[in-house]
Amino acid sequence: MARLTPTLSWAGRRMPLGRGQTAAVVLFIFVLTEALPGDAAVALAGDQPDPERIARIREAMGLDRPAAERLVDWVGGMLHGDLGTSLISGRPVTGYLTAGLGPTLLLAAGTLALLVPLSVGIGVLTARREGGPLDRTVSGLTLAVHAVPEFALGVLLATVFGLWLGWLPPTAVGAGLRTEPAVLILPVLVLASRPVCTISRLVRAGMIDAMASPYVAQARRYGLSGARIRWSHALPNALAPATQQLARTCDWLLSGVIVVEALFVIPGLGTVLVEAVAARDVPVVQGMAVVFGVVTVLVNLAADLVARRFAPRSEVAA
Repeated sequence: MARLTPTLSWAGRRMPLGRGQTAAVVLFIFVLTEALPGDAAVALAGDQPDPERIARIREAMGLDRPAAERLVDWVGGMLHGDLGTSLISGRPVTGYLTAGLGPTLLLAAGTLALLVPLSVGIGVLTARREGGPLDRTVSGLTLAVHAVPEFALGVLLATVFGLWLGWLPPTAVGAGLRTEPAVLILPVLVLASRPVCTISRLVRAGMIDAMASPYVAQARRYGLSGARIRWSHALPNALAPATQQLARTCDWLLSGVIVVEALFVIPGLGTVLVEAVAARDVPVVQGMAVVFGVVTVLVNLAADLVARRFAPRSEVAA
C-alpha cells in the first residue's frame, strides 16, 4: 500500500504541502494588509491632512500603484532576500528583524528552559500520585491557570510582584535584557503558564498508561527500582504526545510573544510588529507577518514529523 505524501494542488501542479502553505500565507498577508484602514501616507500627513498632500505622499511611496503590481514586486523581492523598505524610516525591513530577533529569541529560550523540566516534573509527580490530594490540587490549578489570558496574567503578576512588592521589574523600560536578566522573569512566567498546564497533563496521562503497560510489569519482575522504571522506561514512552505538543507550543509562542512583549515593553519582534501596525508601515507589517507565517508552517511540519517518528503506525496510507 502506498503512503500518502502530503501535497497541495496549485495551478494544476502538485507541490509539497509546506510550499503550498507558504504561498497561501504570503497571499493572505498581502490581502489582509491591503484591507487595513488608512496607510502610511495618512500617518505622515499629520493630524489635519490635506488631501493633495496625502496624494503626493502616496505617489512618492508608490502606494498609488495597482495592488497586483505591488504584489509581484513584493514577492519578487522576497525571492531575492529583500523584504522591502519601511515607509516611515526608509530602513530595510530586514534591519527591523535583526534588531528585534535577539530579545524575542532570548524570551523564547527562557520560556522553553522553564517549560520543559517543569512540565515533565509535574506530569511525573502527579501520575505517581494519581487520584490523590496532590493530583487533584494540581489538576485544578492547571485548569484555572490555563483559563487566564496571557494579558490578564501579565497585568496581575506585574502589579503584584513589580508594583506592590517591588521584587521584580514590572517592565523592561530602561533595562538591558542581558545585563539585567530579572526583567525576563515575569514575561517568561506568563509565556510558560498555559503550555505548562497542557504539556504536564499530557505527560501525566502518558505516564499513567506507560506504568500500566506489560513492559513495566516485566521490568518490576526483573527487580528494577521504581525510579529507574519511571525515568528510564516509562517516561520515554510517555513523551510522544507531549513532544508533539511542545513543537506546536513553539508555534503558539509567536502569538504569545506579541502580547507579552507589548505588555512588558520588551523591544522584540512583537513590539516591532505592534508599532508598525500603529504607524500603518505596511512593508514592515508584511515582512514580520511573513516571517511569523513561514516559521509557523515549518514548526507545524516539524510537529508532524515528530508525530510520525514516535507513532509510525499512525501514518495515513492509501
